[in-house]
Amino acid sequence: MAAQTRVLLDGLWFPEGPRWHDGALYFSDMHGHAVWRVTPNGKANKISELDDEVSGLGWLPNGTMLVVSMAKRHLLRLTPEGSGIAVDLSSYVPNPINDMVIDSHGRAYVGGFGYDLFAGEEPRPTVLLCAEADGRVRAVAEDLHFPNGMVITPDGNTLIVAETLGARMTAFQIQPDGGLTKRRVFAAIDGLIPDGCCLDAEGALWVAWPGSNKVVRILDGGKITDTIELPGRHAYACMLGGPDRRDLHICTALGHMPEQIRAKPEGKIEVSRVDVPGAGLP
Repeated sequence: MAAQTRVLLDGLWFPEGPRWHDGALYFSDMHGHAVWRVTPNGKANKISELDDEVSGLGWLPNGTMLVVSMAKRHLLRLTPEGSGIAVDLSSYVPNPINDMVIDSHGRAYVGGFGYDLFAGEEPRPTVLLCAEADGRVRAVAEDLHFPNGMVITPDGNTLIVAETLGARMTAFQIQPDGGLTKRRVFAAIDGLIPDGCCLDAEGALWVAWPGSNKVVRILDGGKITDTIELPGRHAYACMLGGPDRRDLHICTALGHMPEQIRAKPEGKIEVSRVDVPGAGLP
């Protein structure tokens, strides 16, 4: 796809976790310690400032917004009065948590680094956590290599997670109790470093591919059907939104390490029109 992008919003440190909700795009500015909302016409407002790096976003069935507090390993509840701890995950994993998807029952599936990326530790596998709406927490999958962006299919039966350091998209069948079974590879592509992703109405995934300056559309089985090139910058997450869910919002930055981006906030939300609308969660 020889698609062009337009800049919806710039001046960000490191945009991540984009979500289309109630007519607007919400996202985290990870290294800016903030959550933002931006409308299709580019009107933006910072809805929360926090004291930690932030990543995945989502909403409980009652409309309460949750955000991942990464280093503290908390799920925070955001309200007009401020933020508070909804679930404390710090006793379940020793290193930063990252992205999240919340299902229609209010279960939050949360991935994480598995090691201290920012301190230069050697990578190691980790677990995928499920935090129930009542606060109970359990590991629902093990031996994942940097579980990152996630989607849930419209029927609520399948969860797909990007294993960033596993170079694959991995699918699970969701059981009635929220457990994950029947693990399989959705797509594995040589050189793929998948990050944030979103699902379209044909069951394909748009996947951000940092390190390659592009986002790609991948079918079940691994065929790439479309590519959007982003010369000179990296994509870290993407989300289909807009009035018809055909606006692909892409989070771009010049790098992901704090020392790479401290000099100047050059992260952006870019938008490209695509043919197939978004579907599923988030």
